[in-house]
Amino acid sequence: MPFAPVDLGQPENQAASASVQILEKQEDATGASPIWTPCFKHECGFNGEIFERVMLNLIKNPNINSSWLFRADILLDHNGSDVTGTSALTSSPQPSAPSFTDLDMTRLLIRRMIPRNELRDKPLEQSCVFYSGTTPEGVQRSLIVYLPHVQSAEDIPFYHPAVQAIAFLHDWRPAEETGTVSTHYMFFDAYTKTEKLTRTAMHLLRVLHKHGEGQVVGYKKRVIHDVLVPQASLQTTYADLKLKYGKTLVQGWEEVTDPAKHVFEDLCIAAFLIELWKDMYKDSEFPGFVDIGCGNGLLVHILNCEKYAGWGFDARARRSWAKYNSKVSVRSVDGGYQEQDSLKTHVLLPAVTVNPSDSSGLKIQPGQTHDGVFPTGTFIISNHADELTPWTPILARLSDCPFMMIPCCSHNLGGDRWRAPPPKDKTTSHSTYNSLCAWASDIAADCGWEVEKEILRIPSTRNMAILGRRLVNTEEMDLHHLLYKHGGTGGYKLLIQIRYRKVIHQLHIQSELPEFFSSEFVPQFQAFLLCNKNKVLLQKPAALWKVVFLRELLVNLV
Repeated sequence: MPFAPVDLGQPENQAASASVQILEKQEDATGASPIWTPCFKHECGFNGEIFERVMLNLIKNPNINSSWLFRADILLDHNGSDVTGTSALTSSPQPSAPSFTDLDMTRLLIRRMIPRNELRDKPLEQSCVFYSGTTPEGVQRSLIVYLPHVQSAEDIPFYHPAVQAIAFLHDWRPAEETGTVSTHYMFFDAYTKTEKLTRTAMHLLRVLHKHGEGQVVGYKKRVIHDVLVPQASLQTTYADLKLKYGKTLVQGWEEVTDPAKHVFEDLCIAAFLIELWKDMYKDSEFPGFVDIGCGNGLLVHILNCEKYAGWGFDARARRSWAKYNSKVSVRSVDGGYQEQDSLKTHVLLPAVTVNPSDSSGLKIQPGQTHDGVFPTGTFIISNHADELTPWTPILARLSDCPFMMIPCCSHNLGGDRWRAPPPKDKTTSHSTYNSLCAWASDIAADCGWEVEKEILRIPSTRNMAILGRRLVNTEEMDLHHLLYKHGGTGGYKLLIQIRYRKVIHQLHIQSELPEFFSSEFVPQFQAFLLCNKNKVLLQKPAALWKVVFLRELLVNLV
């Protein structure tokens, strides 16, 4: 049913407005009943049960209606025959719940709405009162009223309409299986309906209508947040981190990427990890972390600033490392502690792959690689680590370390770009990203991990966190069978060597050339290979490389 509401404020719609008029029983100090002004009305195909279910969800999740809000904390929830009461948790005077003709009060909730930025907006406490009844004409009526705990319009924060109360009315005719929903305002004295209030009333009705009709056709929520970390604690920590670091990090951004996305994304991931670790290590010492494929190093920097010691590495340094790098004390594989840089340049070459010097004729300098073996218990972070994503649960199992990976681009165990097979669950999306997440989860399960998932509240479509914190299968892992089952590691070593520019300096043939050619020509040859039109050569056998190298050498000599 398309959304086409009736504007009840127009003179030609007076009859429609009268049909949804709500009347209070009590009178105010002047002897007149408080006036409720109908705003908009729309036909609907959902009954009162669905109406109340949808409204309850909107009450508990006000962020659905307003992006200015984080959440709502429920301070009181009374239902049944006695729904009166106050909450000791409220910090503002609670208005009395009104009484309406032909309606009985059935439920009372008091919520505190938490804004995203409490420096800009203050939290607001609000009573949400449920009513139900039947009119003399046999119409089943459900009413929900929002009563903000304020004394005047000046006390209303920006994210809430500047009105004394808001009402949502649902009328249902069982015999016809049709109904209507409408929104209503009670204004403060001397306040009238403005354009902003009109837009808000229509928006509130649109969201209610959309969610109600979705329930009729069997809509099921696809994304479930806050499975591993409670929403309230996560958002509180995120707000604290944002206040402490957000402005400084954005203003001092060194990379060419968008700071508005990357800074707040990493702040939210850091908040998630901090709250996760508070629970995991509440009775023990934090064992440290390592971020494999750490990129710009911002996540490592934030966690270290919050006194969670750890380090990260990537195949190449970023310009922001000079600002984010620091000295940290981390555990070593032998059980001791050592002081080192928090950000280091390493190419991850798992110990289970071939020997670092192979028949390809390529070498990587000693100290430029990491074998993927970490101190037992170190928490491994793999955040958009691309080629390293499928290796994360394998390395974690080999070192007996918990992990969290956030997949991004799809690569197989050999390091090649590829599309993972579709999920076995045919009811889920078969998108490239869902396929990658399902495949990475299968690898983790085959490693013996209890696989946990969380859809992170970050500004990215690549927001699936896959965690392994506990082993459910402690039997010895058949590593070679596991690697074979999931496609093998063929070419991983050579591909990783080829992909990083420093490797090209280590061409085996370089050592066989006179010093003149090594010092002056090889950088030119490196640029030649990295030219877009010649990148295909990086996929060719080493023998062809030598032919091309010599050809270019002769051209230069001539």
